[in-house]
Amino acid sequence: MNTPSELKYTKDHEWIKIEGNVATIGITDFAQGELGDIVYVDVDTVDDDLEGGAVFGSVEAVKTVSDLFLPIAGKVIEFNADLEGEPELLNSDPYGNGWIIKLEIAEGADQSELLTAEEYQAIIG
Repeated sequence: MNTPSELKYTKDHEWIKIEGNVATIGITDFAQGELGDIVYVDVDTVDDDLEGGAVFGSVEAVKTVSDLFLPIAGKVIEFNADLEGEPELLNSDPYGNGWIIKLEIAEGADQSELLTAEEYQAIIG
């Protein structure tokens, strides 16, 4: 199971990479493995200010639909348009070309719930 140590994670199986006041967010290798073949990614929250924990979109796999939860508060500033034509990037490259959104982090956003790679590994076993 691939869990890059430079990223932070959530109990909901999202990863977040923080660079300055912008965060890149996607789903973990564990999550894509549990979902199976991903066929559609729906994000209609671009330009929305959302609280941490809010649903920012969903991922549709062959057998299920799963909500995507925002790890921290902020404004969704970009959706990975490559996913419109290639949703399977979430399966093949979840930490690279399979990123889902970019977020402008809200000032004072609570990051205390974010997990290290080791803490996330302990949750998924």
